[in-house]
Amino acid sequence: MTLTGTSFWVVLIAATAVMVIGTMLLWAKIPGPRLVRAATRLIMILLCQLTAISVVAVWMNNSYGLYSSWDDLLGTGNSNTIAMPGPPVARAQFNRSGNRLLDTYFHGTHSKLSGQVIVWTPPQYDDPKYRDTRFPVLMLLHGVPGSPQSWLEHGGMPDAVQKLVDAHQAHPFILAMPVINPGGVDTNCSDVPNRKVATWLASDVPDLLQRKFRTVPGPKGWGVLGFSTGGYCAAKLPLQYPHVFGAGAALDPDPLSGDPSVLPDQGLRERNSPTHLVAGSQADVGIFLATSAQDRDSPPSSIEQFVRAAQGSKVRVKTMLLASGGHNYGTWISEYPAAIGWLSQQLTPPQQSAPPKK
Repeated sequence: MTLTGTSFWVVLIAATAVMVIGTMLLWAKIPGPRLVRAATRLIMILLCQLTAISVVAVWMNNSYGLYSSWDDLLGTGNSNTIAMPGPPVARAQFNRSGNRLLDTYFHGTHSKLSGQVIVWTPPQYDDPKYRDTRFPVLMLLHGVPGSPQSWLEHGGMPDAVQKLVDAHQAHPFILAMPVINPGGVDTNCSDVPNRKVATWLASDVPDLLQRKFRTVPGPKGWGVLGFSTGGYCAAKLPLQYPHVFGAGAALDPDPLSGDPSVLPDQGLRERNSPTHLVAGSQADVGIFLATSAQDRDSPPSSIEQFVRAAQGSKVRVKTMLLASGGHNYGTWISEYPAAIGWLSQQLTPPQQSAPPKK
């Protein structure tokens, strides 16, 4: 019987009921000397408390995903994945803040990782006229160091996207800002032993959004936009998961051949390098790459190498080179119009999920 199974919880509830009823019926019928009767009654009270506490503890564990199995609870498992605590996707609760922002923390079923996700829905989302409309999703991937809040505090989101929509330079998106380094460990958004971050981003976060929001299905309804390390991830994930993401826009990405300090194993680094992945790729995806001639952390030569590797593939590549600008938010914000406008061309606009009622 599994720790998180409903049957185990039901058995505990039944055991609690039996203990309480048994205590009530047998309280005055216990035979023996006075000391024995007192000890027996004390044991009965403790058993009632133990079963009741167990019911509450299992309910809390099922709700918040503290332990995924008996091995996880007892520390006897040999899993290659770190199980992080947090509520499972079905029980994830969004807290509403200003400017249509929603914030949650949840536990991924597939990666066993947990982390924060901030979501913004466009004004049309709650408009009764759009109640049968599904919206494309644009996942925003922050840099390292950084957090989902970086997009709000420094990156000008979501106002920057709304201004482009109002100017008819982009169509409305649901914006999702997940943490790209759960637990504070940077893997370049890659699945590595003990930490499946690519699975977190390409499986668990989309699962959350599909369950909780009206999203356009299929890869043409999903894109990624990132800067710096998040830009590296935005170039990588559509190539690795073309069945999930139809396009990615990388703003001043980290060198696209991979960072040996993050992924020291050469084979693992190549399997997660955008430049290596794009060579001969048959993925029906688009990749937008932008940087500045002055950005030493994102040299134009890295993008040029990627473009050469992409020749002969089916990947659609668009590049942008600014004459000036550093590795900073000012540069990245200046690249938004071109990147988000291009993503709007690559991805499906909002669409009705059902024909309108006559």
